Amino acid sequence: MKTVHKIALARAAYKVVHRARAAMGLSDSCIVIRDGVKYELDLSQGIDFAIFLGNLFEPGTRNALRKLVKPSALVLDIGANIGVHSLLLAQLVGPSGRVLCFEPTDFAFAKLSRNLELNPDLAGRVTPFHCFLAEKDDAEVPETIYSSWPLSPQNGLHAKHLGQAMPTNIARARSIDGVLAALANPAVQLIKMDVDGFETEVLRGCSALLRNSRPTFLMELSPYVLDERGSSLEELLSYFAPNGYRFYHERNERLLSSSPEDLRQLVGDGASINVIARADS
Repeated sequence: MKTVHKIALARAAYKVVHRARAAMGLSDSCIVIRDGVKYELDLSQGIDFAIFLGNLFEPGTRNALRKLVKPSALVLDIGANIGVHSLLLAQLVGPSGRVLCFEPTDFAFAKLSRNLELNPDLAGRVTPFHCFLAEKDDAEVPETIYSSWPLSPQNGLHAKHLGQAMPTNIARARSIDGVLAALANPAVQLIKMDVDGFETEVLRGCSALLRNSRPTFLMELSPYVLDERGSSLEELLSYFAPNGYRFYHERNERLLSSSPEDLRQLVGDGASINVIARADS
């Protein structure tokens, strides 16, 4: 299902919930516990609303992470947003594991920080970075990046995925290789990546990681947002193929074609799928 259709369904459900809560004197703000994690939510936001409805945000990704993440591992959450997957990853790696999470927008990073604050036992396993991952540490940071999916109609939303671009006033650019070098180059077991078209920016800055650790990736694949960023599916694949990676469907782990043309037909314009990129042994 295209994101625009998911948002349309969420907007309809939000209207019902919003009116019911208002009738009881309740606002859109609330704190809930889902799967042992506490969240502060704004129900007018798509991600928050999905959590409120029963942890319905990207259930396929959550299931895949439960299968893929190893206890005590070092894992990366690139495009952490409000921390839904970061906190799950903290549960999965356990007390001796580590999660590095990266979020460039001021809006989402503030929500991520608050959710970490609400879960002190898990927060001790998480290191948040308010940065934009790029090829070099001195790279230019985009002024805004999509990180909000409002459930009330607004001007200036993305025409296809209905996201709202949010400022990156404080974030600076970092490269993954640079971040890991500062930590004495630990081995990375898995990377969850969802950066709305900036994937190749991220990959340009992790050549050493791809060569040495060869971690498993769980990532969004959306050709149209790559094209919007001046990149391409071909460029994305060029970072994985030379390092022995193959793509698998997130849900059933079926091997996918490595042909850009085949993948475009599989995904379709205005849509995305989540894939596992795994290096051959």
